[in-house]
Amino acid sequence: MADYSFAGSDEENAELKKLNAEVLEDSDSFENWEKLVRAAESLEGGLNRNSSPQSIVAIRDTYDRFLAKFPLLFGYWKKYADLEFSIAGTEAAELVYERGVASITNSVDLWTNYCAFKVETSHDPDVIRELFERGAGSVGLDFLAHPFWDKYLEFEERLEAQDKIFPILDRVVHIPMHQYARYFERYRHLAQTRPLQELLPADLFDQFRTDIISEGPERGELEIERDFRTRIDNFHLEIFHRTQTETTKRWTYESEVKRPYFHVTELDEGQIVNWRKYLDFEEVEGDYARIQFLYERCLVTCAYYDEFWQRYARWMLAQPGKEEEVRNIYQRASMLYVPISRPAVRLQYAYFEESVDRVEFAKDVHHAILVNLPGHIETIVSLANLSRRHGGLDAAIQVYKSQIDSSECDIYAKAALVVEWAKLLWHIKGSVDEARQVFLKNSHWYLDSRVFWINYLFFELQQPTSAESEPTQYKRIKQVYEEIRRKSHLSPITIKDLSHYYMVYLLERGGKDAIKEYMTLDREINGPFSVQSGMKAKLAEDEKEATTQKRMVMENGHPGVEVDEAAVRRGENPYTKYYQQQGEQQLPSDTQVRAIS
Repeated sequence: MADYSFAGSDEENAELKKLNAEVLEDSDSFENWEKLVRAAESLEGGLNRNSSPQSIVAIRDTYDRFLAKFPLLFGYWKKYADLEFSIAGTEAAELVYERGVASITNSVDLWTNYCAFKVETSHDPDVIRELFERGAGSVGLDFLAHPFWDKYLEFEERLEAQDKIFPILDRVVHIPMHQYARYFERYRHLAQTRPLQELLPADLFDQFRTDIISEGPERGELEIERDFRTRIDNFHLEIFHRTQTETTKRWTYESEVKRPYFHVTELDEGQIVNWRKYLDFEEVEGDYARIQFLYERCLVTCAYYDEFWQRYARWMLAQPGKEEEVRNIYQRASMLYVPISRPAVRLQYAYFEESVDRVEFAKDVHHAILVNLPGHIETIVSLANLSRRHGGLDAAIQVYKSQIDSSECDIYAKAALVVEWAKLLWHIKGSVDEARQVFLKNSHWYLDSRVFWINYLFFELQQPTSAESEPTQYKRIKQVYEEIRRKSHLSPITIKDLSHYYMVYLLERGGKDAIKEYMTLDREINGPFSVQSGMKAKLAEDEKEATTQKRMVMENGHPGVEVDEAAVRRGENPYTKYYQQQGEQQLPSDTQVRAIS
């Protein structure tokens, strides 16, 4: 990072420091980055080859970091190249252009600007032509590629290279694009003056000539050439109609592309749906080059949407011999574009690497996610399963134990991992007793965890029993349920939901006295608050039903809420605790209401 202590005047230096601190604090803020770039560009009134080395270092560092963060902003690559040209000349600018087209390979604008720059700064037509050919391979199929093709044709016209112009047009007239008709008219007009051999592929030329001669061998060369050109023109018209048809089919989707460039703001749903349909269409058409090109276009606009990266990787994986291409797709998604807060594409990358026997690398991908998202349950479970597949059950359990012991996992993540640990012992090892011991030994740690208690109850409910073993299993289930009601810190709504599962169990599998327990629970769970003795005991500070009953009498039948006068003066809602206990949405405070209104 540049040393801003020596960049520009004291005032400029202070502003750069301030803006750089804002960027470091929130590196995802595009607005902060834009401010920093603008401030760096304005150093010393605008930079050139006579600017101070410190200011030049500062602007380069700013652009390098900015474009490393947002590499798809083609306009900034152009600005950076122009800046380098004014500071250090042609070679420095060309290096920036090369970095730019490597970062956003399918940018028509950037390739057009790069080629125009090369035309103006190079005197070697072959070198320029080679660059245009690279550009044609990268952006030539774009529906809006006409600025690039116009620049290529303009270059050849300046050289009066008519023998080069017609082959370029011959390529363009086959491409479905926005201005296809304009190119065809020029192509057709130019074909009238070009030698016959240039107008057709060699095999087709021979076939046409043979057919014409066989129709009238006595005719002269001029008449044969006239017929030849008429047939060729008809053949070219067939090309035009095919291109017209293909263009019309794609116009349905192209007309709905409202933002064909990258931006940090989200796309509306209609745009996302249109890209899905457009990709569906090209995949049905079946042209590999066009499908790949459309995916690359889509992933400029939708760079932050992992669904398109995953779709692209899955499509590419279905093509034979494309393992390295699939890896490249996953790497770009994981390292550059999809936010780490959405790790699904990175996990899919790990699965891919595991599938091609790069197991240790797959583990490294998991560990890299956990560095940025410590305690991420899905990633830990995935890593445990990966370890089990290649190292056995003990390796998987060790993953869970290490994460549960880690200080970076919060209590709720640990509760979920204990559940997964128990499931491994139950489903993989087949040891119900060991799984039960995991639940039993850890129950006192996770009294607040809904996930833990739901899975613990379901674990016992799902155990197979017989008439002989049902009484024993009933005791286990009842014990778990009583802990949920009496000891856990779950909300009343969650307890009510779990109670219904237990009540269904009593009806379907309970013994002759089960209906009595059912009726008692029905009153406790579904009855009015006045008859819910268990809930009244829970609400009391001393856990005695009588205490809550006494408060109800004082508060005209309501359990009552202790009011903190100081909290009320601060604008806090005195019923917050009550609503939290009930698991309901609390009402906004007066202060919040005033703020809303």
